[in-house]
Amino acid sequence: MTVPTTPRRTVLAAAVAAAVGTTTASFATSAGAAEAGGAAPRRPKPCPAADSTIEYQGWTTAQDWQSGTAQGVSVVGGVRPGVVIAVPQGTVDYTDPHTGTTATWEYGRWLSPSHEAATPASELIASWNADTPAGTWIRVELLGTYSDGTQTPWYTLGVWASGDEDIRRTSVDGQEDGKSSIWTDTFAIDDPDSGLRLASYQLRLTLHRAVGGDATPTVWRVGAMTSDVPARFEVPATEPGPAAGIELSVPPYSQNVHVGRYPEYDNGGEAWCSPTSSQMIIEYWGRHPSPEDLEWVNPDFDDPQVCHAARFTFDYQYNGCGNWPFNAAYAASYPDLRAVVTRIATLTDAERLVAAGIPLITSQSFYEAELSGAGYGTSGHLMTVVGFTEDGDVIANDPASSDNGAVRRVYNRREWENIWLRTQRYDQNGAVRSGTGGVCYLYFPATLSVAQREALASVGVV
Repeated sequence: MTVPTTPRRTVLAAAVAAAVGTTTASFATSAGAAEAGGAAPRRPKPCPAADSTIEYQGWTTAQDWQSGTAQGVSVVGGVRPGVVIAVPQGTVDYTDPHTGTTATWEYGRWLSPSHEAATPASELIASWNADTPAGTWIRVELLGTYSDGTQTPWYTLGVWASGDEDIRRTSVDGQEDGKSSIWTDTFAIDDPDSGLRLASYQLRLTLHRAVGGDATPTVWRVGAMTSDVPARFEVPATEPGPAAGIELSVPPYSQNVHVGRYPEYDNGGEAWCSPTSSQMIIEYWGRHPSPEDLEWVNPDFDDPQVCHAARFTFDYQYNGCGNWPFNAAYAASYPDLRAVVTRIATLTDAERLVAAGIPLITSQSFYEAELSGAGYGTSGHLMTVVGFTEDGDVIANDPASSDNGAVRRVYNRREWENIWLRTQRYDQNGAVRSGTGGVCYLYFPATLSVAQREALASVGVV
């Protein structure tokens, strides 16, 4: 039996309506595009480890946007270039599978250039940064070419809005072609042992707005991580590196103080590890929801911003808050904050980030005896890496704690790096299960130091 190398999220039956046809128009330079078309600031060259199969490719500068193919969208300039609806190319009916409501929307599209994966990939995870004012939303799609020369269907990777009044943000189940499948937020080759891989891909954005409206989504970043991480139960041990003795001041929040809160957003507690971790890092960078944003939260609840994060990361198809790209998109909805989902090859790479002042959110699974001091086991959990002891052990803000005061944990370096970076594991009953192979979220502001830019480039993110 082939054991999957990424957690196979719960697959439900409902699917969202199929996308409208492909984009064929060439990019037309508008006034906004011309304004944005000057020389881009130099970006550090991404330089992940030579033996890594991991690559993150993003489109985020004015030149990046102008390199694509578009229909009805133009480029806006400034510190955060992006694409917006210019002249709608038509209308499309969308039936929200979670409300049953059908509405007609105007749309425009942007299609990335075809990107050849640095290593033919067994998995892909996309992420995006966007603003969707009331009356707008976006769809993110993937078209891939396999190593045998055939193509995937158009796969929907997310139907997304920052709010939840117009549409319900959702992943789409049931997408497969006999060679690959979409598992909530992850494209995966069905049988990696066959040798088939994803050779190249394009990402497509469809921006929607209410018919006759003048609001528009703005997409500032879209990208994808591809990888072919080998099946492995163990990874090589590393020695303490550049972050030894460094601890970042990240606010600690417990998910468990929220047990039973908001059943419509999966009931708090263990289901909220991802938004709780996201909120910690968002606030580390000095961003907060406004008092008006939090007016909907029961005033008797402490840490209302965690409830807010849960609501606005919630995936109505997955029926939970653990959709990786949705968490990144939520973080990037704060002013000048950027976010990607990627993989990292080694714990030393994570240390470079922490040493530069960039904490990270990591995804891992383990049974209780595998991580000393955790006091629990999990089939999938998010926590934040905020530092390293002088001996190189991991300092984590672990939201799976009884209260905020118990969130700071120190975990054994060797145990922690293995449970995070492996792709296969045994559960406590001896059955083979999957691991994430180093999946993490990286959140960072638009304005960075040279050291921070270099640290991000060292893990392939620019």
